[in-house]
Amino acid sequence: MDTSQATRTGAPEQALDWLRADKTVALATVIETWGSAPRRVGAQMVVSGEGEMEGSVSGGCVEGAVVLEALEAVEDGETKVLEYGVSDGDAFAVGLACGGNIRILVEPVGADGMPRAMLEDLVAKRAARVPVAYEVALDGSTRQLVTQGHADRFRMDRSGVDGDGAVFVAIHNPPLRLVVVGAVHIAQSLVPMAQMAGFDPVVIDPREAFGAPARFPTARVLNDWPDSALAEVGVDSRTALVLLTHDPKLDDPALHLALKSDAFYIGALGSTRTHAARVERLTGAGFDADSIAQIHGPVGLDIGAAGPAEIAVSVLAQMIAVLRKS
Repeated sequence: MDTSQATRTGAPEQALDWLRADKTVALATVIETWGSAPRRVGAQMVVSGEGEMEGSVSGGCVEGAVVLEALEAVEDGETKVLEYGVSDGDAFAVGLACGGNIRILVEPVGADGMPRAMLEDLVAKRAARVPVAYEVALDGSTRQLVTQGHADRFRMDRSGVDGDGAVFVAIHNPPLRLVVVGAVHIAQSLVPMAQMAGFDPVVIDPREAFGAPARFPTARVLNDWPDSALAEVGVDSRTALVLLTHDPKLDDPALHLALKSDAFYIGALGSTRTHAARVERLTGAGFDADSIAQIHGPVGLDIGAAGPAEIAVSVLAQMIAVLRKS
């Protein structure tokens, strides 16, 4: 498999794959949680009519019970809402004795549930990195995809039941992406760590000895100048950009593009003195103080990191902190 071209998939993509294989399918989605529920709102699991399952709605606590409900939904074509919690006598039977409550929406895919055409459209928009909201009435009476007119809904992690409790809105933001400029030792630690945290990595370095696929076997690697490579990759609101070369010839062209983009995080390696020189160059290039202040430099949280792996930990921690505070 060419992992540099791999596409992150989820429950919608798996559901469509099974439909194309002439299988029946139901989607189960966490719509509300209370207490110590193990999965966040929006977490999904897909179940085929043959009993196959992918994804998770509770980290293993109630999956068995949900699979049985999903199989019934596939057979009778009815959308249903399930609830499990420690106050429910069924909680211990299904394994939710650790605490918390969850509500789960189970929808068959097909004529009596989520239309196949709507699922195909959703998967296409996810692949094209187009933010989309899937709005469904909890009684299954109405469904729609929304891409315009509800911009406030596309903040990070805003899936949930609407104000009157009748409609669930699932936000399908593009996958998080990490673009690293500079295929150095820190990048070799940062890339796999970021992948485990849910980021799709892209490594950019025109120096082929550094940016060799063998050094980054699970990432897309581009041996091109950063400005050209970033123009090809694209930098959107779900992108974190980390510059690790502290070489102005490589970093500055990338920064010029990044500071004009919607990237949620921009970090640049270098000492305080190096960053001061960077700020001076950017000021001379016409960037104002507010724009330059977007750069986290020196990059990473100040945890006293020593060595490439610890620096990578500090960088990833800072990226996540910025993401969750957005």
